[in-house]
Amino acid sequence: MTKSLAPLAMSVPQGNIEAYVTAIHSVPILSAEEERELALKYKDHDDLNAVRELILSHLRFVVHIARSYSGYGLPQADLIQEGNVGLMKAVKRFDPEVGVRLISFAVHWIKAEIHEFVLRNWRIVKVATTKAQRKLFFNLRSQKKSLNWLNNDEVKAVAEDLGVPEAEVRQMESRLNARDASFDMPADADDDSTFAPESFLESENDPALAVEKNNWDEHHSQRLSNAMQTLDQRSREILAARWLSEDKATLHELADRYEISAERIRQLESNALNKLKSAML
Repeated sequence: MTKSLAPLAMSVPQGNIEAYVTAIHSVPILSAEEERELALKYKDHDDLNAVRELILSHLRFVVHIARSYSGYGLPQADLIQEGNVGLMKAVKRFDPEVGVRLISFAVHWIKAEIHEFVLRNWRIVKVATTKAQRKLFFNLRSQKKSLNWLNNDEVKAVAEDLGVPEAEVRQMESRLNARDASFDMPADADDDSTFAPESFLESENDPALAVEKNNWDEHHSQRLSNAMQTLDQRSREILAARWLSEDKATLHELADRYEISAERIRQLESNALNKLKSAML
């Protein structure tokens, strides 16, 4: 994706999701002929006004697709933003001479970007690491009709539909049904009846170990603080808002604050993290 295309998805008014949806639905849907004419202007003459119209007229479809991923607990604004990136990539590669509508071509790119975002952020422990597992991950979630575990016949049917072994279906279902358990004992818990992993940890009452741990924590914190000082102020603020704040900011919120595109915010965040890792080595 060229740099010139990145800001185009920000052309509509920014604000809450509903205001954004209302704004993009006010943009007319293009006819097949209008779409082809604009695509040719961009392909033949690099007309950015034409590509802007193509993108704006298809943002409503991105929102529709992004909302189908709401069950993963990720910010809707970020899902839409990732889908917009996919749409821009599709517009850049779209060939109007092939004879298909842009949205039919763009669906793959929109979903691909959202899929990558979901897999990167849905859980700390990654549920899918290979192409086959990713396919199983998304298809199994869509095929499950309830919160109940699949019976043998259902497992066999899913395995046949997706062309994978039954054992992989059961393994992926186990990952999907996993729930995060509390590590700490609840404050009002009965010690005799409540289980928590912390109950089985070795005591750390040894003063020497406590001093060693405190020294290590201080050293680690100091290294992080020193590494943060190597960044420019804007990069530090972005990292703090995205990673260190209890109420983490979305890409859109930071884009509004700094009056740049959400894609640029993501680039600054990525660059800052890489610099931070290098500084702490």
